[in-house]
Amino acid sequence: MSYSLEEHIVELLEKGDKAALNLLYENYSDSLYGVILKITNNEEIAQDALQESFIKIWKNSKKYDSKKARLFTWLYRIARNTAIDKLRSFNNRFEKEVQIDKSNVYILPTASLNQDVIDLKDHVTKLDEKYQVVLNALFFEGMTQQEASDELDIPLGTIKSRLKIGLRDLRKLFDH
Repeated sequence: MSYSLEEHIVELLEKGDKAALNLLYENYSDSLYGVILKITNNEEIAQDALQESFIKIWKNSKKYDSKKARLFTWLYRIARNTAIDKLRSFNNRFEKEVQIDKSNVYILPTASLNQDVIDLKDHVTKLDEKYQVVLNALFFEGMTQQEASDELDIPLGTIKSRLKIGLRDLRKLFDH
């Protein structure tokens, strides 16, 4: 029975030998890049996704089981999922940027600006950090409450409570 390159790479992966990573890259990177590029349709994102895929492959190399899938199938799944995640992340960031550009929420007529509110960011920094984080996300980063909840990994109810308390405390600062 002949000893295949795939078997050699699998053996090196099982041992945690870094030579496996070089062999994987030399023999599979072009194919994986092609898969990733087809999904992302963007060379820069594809290059990032390929690099991230190889990091994931190395970190999870001990989990590979040749009885469950061929090596390329396992590599393909990691690369495909990484590409999809990268694309989603890029699209979410792009949509937020576009949303802010197209929003008229931040367009204020200068005649109606209240001079007491111009230093609002300075006043927010005087609040407890947990309220600062929420107010910054909602008012200065333009997130919705749900987006802030997801991004900050804080329950939505807590976001709402901290917003209410933070605004109350902010009002107290302005009343002084």
